[in-house]
Amino acid sequence: MEEIHINILNISAVLLAAYLGGVAIRKIGYPAILGELLIGIILGPAVLGWLDYTASIKILAEIGIVLLMVYIGMEIDFRDLKKASWPGLLAAFGGFFVPFFLGYYAIVWSGGTPISGLFVAIAIGVTSLATKSRILIDLKLLNTRIAYVLMAGALISDTLALVIFSGITNFAETSVVNVRELLIIGSKILVFFGLTISIGVFVLPRLGKYISRSGLKNSTAYFTLILIVAFGYSELAELAGMHSILGAFMAGLFIKDNLFPKNISKELNKAFYDVSIGFMAPIFFVSAGFFVDVTVFQTDLGLLILITALAIVGKIVGTALFYLPSKNGWREGITIGTGMNGRGAVEIIIAEIGLEMGIIDKTIFSILVFMAIFTTLTVPVLLSWTTKWLRKRGELVYIEERKGFVFLGVNPLSLILARYLKDQEPITMVDNNKELAEMAEKSGFKSIYGNALTEEIWDEIHADNQAAFVGITTNNEVNISAAKMAKESFLIPEVLVALSSANTKEYDALETGENRNVLFSKSISLDSWFQQIQQDNVEEASSPVSSDMTCLQWMNENEHQTNTMLPLLIQNTEGNFRLFHSGEQLAAGESVIVLTEK
Repeated sequence: MEEIHINILNISAVLLAAYLGGVAIRKIGYPAILGELLIGIILGPAVLGWLDYTASIKILAEIGIVLLMVYIGMEIDFRDLKKASWPGLLAAFGGFFVPFFLGYYAIVWSGGTPISGLFVAIAIGVTSLATKSRILIDLKLLNTRIAYVLMAGALISDTLALVIFSGITNFAETSVVNVRELLIIGSKILVFFGLTISIGVFVLPRLGKYISRSGLKNSTAYFTLILIVAFGYSELAELAGMHSILGAFMAGLFIKDNLFPKNISKELNKAFYDVSIGFMAPIFFVSAGFFVDVTVFQTDLGLLILITALAIVGKIVGTALFYLPSKNGWREGITIGTGMNGRGAVEIIIAEIGLEMGIIDKTIFSILVFMAIFTTLTVPVLLSWTTKWLRKRGELVYIEERKGFVFLGVNPLSLILARYLKDQEPITMVDNNKELAEMAEKSGFKSIYGNALTEEIWDEIHADNQAAFVGITTNNEVNISAAKMAKESFLIPEVLVALSSANTKEYDALETGENRNVLFSKSISLDSWFQQIQQDNVEEASSPVSSDMTCLQWMNENEHQTNTMLPLLIQNTEGNFRLFHSGEQLAAGESVIVLTEK
């Protein structure tokens, strides 16, 4: 038995490189996978040779592929498919099959084998929306038809790619050409899908209910159960002659909603994310960069340009053409095509497996990696341009308008803000103090008693339909944790956080950036203002705005009063209100509603 030497220093170096590469690339708005690939190319054998591809790295990377595919499956929400099923299906088929055939014929035309052409075709056809949350939020597209079609199209095309990929690998390993063997292979595939779906629909929910009734609350036991199910599904795929990643993907589809109770699902999801995305997957993507040959820019530049061009044009044109029967317009089809143009995890996994099986060579693998990088880089630029085009023409369609404010914390300030906003938006208030929750109910607001860091409360809030979240408790850490859930888990468009200067000063330096903004535009002593309001030592006033400026500029202009005055809201010329915060803009003619000491 071959002894495997674990080089801890090399593993640590790979993890550090993955982290640094991911952090650097995320700062400019791209998914960590691109940074991990690039750092693997630069620090690996292709360029500097500082990192080695050892047996231990190989094992961790292979496990990482399986766990990553489980996580991808767990992230799929079938509600997204329902919201845009027909247009999403059209976009998926057009965005997959047109570049698929273009890629296949490009490889065969250039002298490659048909089987390698099929692998390239799958890689080009795949759609990755790894950047979707950030881009859709930045471009204010979350509530548009485009967002739902993009999500549905990506899910369908990735599933298509995995199914076709499994069939091709099965054929490649058996080299079957006679009808009898082809029927056997087809039967195995059908049995695999029948068995995995049946287990997911009938067995896992019953197992989950049984374990829940048993009173088991040990998240470690549930995590172990996830791994057992995931590896079991992966083994079923291998027995059917397909690759384990399809089994892992199928396991992820059914695990999240069927296997464990909701009260610990968020904790488990985070733990699984940390192990797969935070540890195993980065090792895989960095090590994938080790196999890239940068000399393709000298030896095969023409083929690289051809494959990349076909991937971009095929995805956009194919999506637009197939999208026409939806009757949503060819311009929207082009826009969706630009959003689906990115490649990522699934494409790299398929390419790396093809390289390991000897179906594609190092040159084709390198071209596919660079194609994935280049196409993903185009997504924010092209999607931004095309959505502006639609907006200018008045053709950007909103299919589900989010409405409503969620206030975390029932207190004198949140009640004042809610009073101003209640005629414009539905108000929901949340507090883990039962008396305060009841007080909000008596004040005429929908009120929920409970811990806002649990999934049950977010379900009760109907977070998927809320327009804004406001964390306004005296506990900065709770405000920030809840805000993170609102933004990352439920994609609530506007997330605001009140920072209490009387509590944990390190949060005064919170990175607000684009995704979170500070309510009142600064940290304040919340307890002091609560006391002033309760003692009736404050009055509300309106301060006119003379010129266009940001809220932060307004604060600077009124710096001499900021200790005795608190800006609450902005009233526009039509009489509507919006919250005053560090990311908001003021227009001439508007007014700032402030609290001042008597």
